[in-house]
Amino acid sequence: MTPILIAVMGPTASGKTALAEALADDLGAQLVNADAFQVYRGMDVGTAKPAARDRYLFLDLRDPNEGFGVGEFTSLAQQALAELYAQGRHVVVVGGTGLYIRALLEEYSGMAAPPDPELRASLNRLHAEEGVEELARRLIELDPDAAARIDIKNPARVKRAIERATSPTEAPAVALPPFRRLKVALSPEPAILEQRITLRVEAMVQNGWVQEVERLVQAGYGPDDPGFRAIGYRQIWRAMAGEVELEEAVTTTIVDTKRYAKRQRTWLRSEPNLSVLDLDPDPLAVVRERIRTLFA
Repeated sequence: MTPILIAVMGPTASGKTALAEALADDLGAQLVNADAFQVYRGMDVGTAKPAARDRYLFLDLRDPNEGFGVGEFTSLAQQALAELYAQGRHVVVVGGTGLYIRALLEEYSGMAAPPDPELRASLNRLHAEEGVEELARRLIELDPDAAARIDIKNPARVKRAIERATSPTEAPAVALPPFRRLKVALSPEPAILEQRITLRVEAMVQNGWVQEVERLVQAGYGPDDPGFRAIGYRQIWRAMAGEVELEEAVTTTIVDTKRYAKRQRTWLRSEPNLSVLDLDPDPLAVVRERIRTLFA
């Protein structure tokens, strides 16, 4: 029997994780994370990282001050998928980063290659020892045009620009084994989704999001690091720094999350080969029927 590869998409707070885990239970499938911020260690509450982490590939891959992008994701994912296919394993990919799933399942080409780990380590050491000014000087020497286009006070962007200038090659085109494929998305009504987002953000704060950010800051991470691009982390950092009240930070985070969900819905409207599911009737039953059709 040919293994099946299912992608579960949808805006934040739509119920993707619950659906993906139920499907994985049905199929005995390997779960694969496709969320750009759940790859960061220590960023658990604010990214809604799954509780059953041992069921997933690609959680907790990087520290918050390290970059991670679609080229790295597809490089890791296609290698893992090749191994799983050889084992006859089904796979469920789930996450809110639409580009990751589209690039993987639509087998994109022309993406930037993953950075060289030795180069990245040397840049991290240079930053720690001599600061962002030395990184910026290096970039200006290598690629003055790139230096003029980016914020050279942002170490993450400067490091990535140096990596592109030093290793400007493209990654090979994504090539997946011949899984039977199914791509689905949950799409709650906007009013329902907005209510879910509000409740979710408030629950994150109650469940220790502020304390999580405090631990990250104590470990030396902060708002200039790539991980802090995740919605809400910089807002909570601002509240900790006394720039805003926590209540204002939470309100802003809710608004920002709703805007992000709107952009995700817009992205999904152009997603190729996508089956959009309503919450009623039961989306799990619908996907189970689609799977039965695939295996017929």
